[in-house]
Amino acid sequence: MSANPQSVSPQVEKVTEMIHQYAESVGLTREQVFNSEKKTWRWRIGSAYIDIFIQTIRFENGTSRDYLRIFSALMQIPANDLLKFYRHLLELNDSKLGVKLTIMPNSNWVYATYERDIRGMDYHELATCIADLEYWADLLDDELKNTFPNWSN
Repeated sequence: MSANPQSVSPQVEKVTEMIHQYAESVGLTREQVFNSEKKTWRWRIGSAYIDIFIQTIRFENGTSRDYLRIFSALMQIPANDLLKFYRHLLELNDSKLGVKLTIMPNSNWVYATYERDIRGMDYHELATCIADLEYWADLLDDELKNTFPNWSN
């Protein structure tokens, strides 16, 4: 699998432009939020940083799929009460629709994450996905840090 395609599909170009359009609709400029070298977007909403990229997954049979990935680091995994912490994350996954809470491999951070294949995605859906992730990330980072203070980290 590969995260960086050699050629950009028309659908990736379309979604790239829609992400730029969304950022501009909330008062940001492309220059402020887009890293053209890494092809990533980053901005802050309240206390949460929002990171966006389009990832191409290539399969052995020669096909590929492109995914919109939106995420925000919420907090480091606490040193105490891990069972209670992980149970709380699973319960949040059940109640916070449209966002999942994840821990990336080799990471000590909990992320609010949204992913979707970009096929058929229009601007309204993209804007809803980003706005929902922004809302939950800004809410959950504070809630989790207050509920599970990181005494030993």
